[in-house]
Amino acid sequence: MNAAIDWCKTIADKGDEVPQLVEKGKAQFVGHEIKGKTLGVIGLGAIGVMVANSASALGMKVIGCDPYISVDAAWGLSRDIKKAISLDSLIAESDYITVHVPLTDGTKGMFNADKFKIMKKGTVLLNFARGGLVKNDDLKAAIEAGTIATYMTDFPDAELIGMKNVICIPHLGASTEEAEDNCAAMAAQELKDFLEFGNIKNSVNFPNCSMPFTNRKRITVINKDIPNVIGQLTAIMAEEKINIAEFSNKSKNGYAYNIIEIDNNVAEDLLAEVMTKLKAAEGVIAVRLIG
Repeated sequence: MNAAIDWCKTIADKGDEVPQLVEKGKAQFVGHEIKGKTLGVIGLGAIGVMVANSASALGMKVIGCDPYISVDAAWGLSRDIKKAISLDSLIAESDYITVHVPLTDGTKGMFNADKFKIMKKGTVLLNFARGGLVKNDDLKAAIEAGTIATYMTDFPDAELIGMKNVICIPHLGASTEEAEDNCAAMAAQELKDFLEFGNIKNSVNFPNCSMPFTNRKRITVINKDIPNVIGQLTAIMAEEKINIAEFSNKSKNGYAYNIIEIDNNVAEDLLAEVMTKLKAAEGVIAVRLIG
């Protein structure tokens, strides 16, 4: 596409001849239809789900891979999206691959020589997730071998810029006039939800953990993700004969977050005593009472 656009600029001064030159020259820029092609979506979070559904609506065969897919994300997927047996099977079957995962120790350089070896010839790889997911040296070799027909990335570096068959975009994934306002509104709403109800959404360091508020008293606990913390919390409640109405526990990066809803008929002095015991439990970092 870039080559075709650049070619059009070369005939801008041809006046009335431009339409005829366009018809003669377009054959050198023949592309491919995406309908009927297979798209592999790696990472089925909010963005990956939308990409998968949109591609399916455009007539593509879509397969997805995400061992950590959330229940909410699964509910949002079209029934036409197929589950890949494994990451390698997705890579081997796809004509187009789009990646939507964070950059971690486990994903850094995930597209390397070993993965390129199992791809189809002429695969198109799209990376709008993070820089560092693709090893540049291995990518260059895959392009030279014809394995990668096009690599499109939103994370250019000095090595990628100018590399053959690489389309570099200057990190425009969230660059719209509305994006800053939308991000600010979302952050304010999520902070409000945390302060009022203890719910956590889209945190960098903590897991997503939320429950609909039911007007019960709610205790939130942050703790190290180590054995027997939940056992301690429930034992303290049981010792004081406090009924747990709802309990949600999620963990991430060595930490866990708990939302515990209890019946409202607990005396204030007893509740204060329970909070003190919870704070003293091994592995507990912080405790908060809501309601």
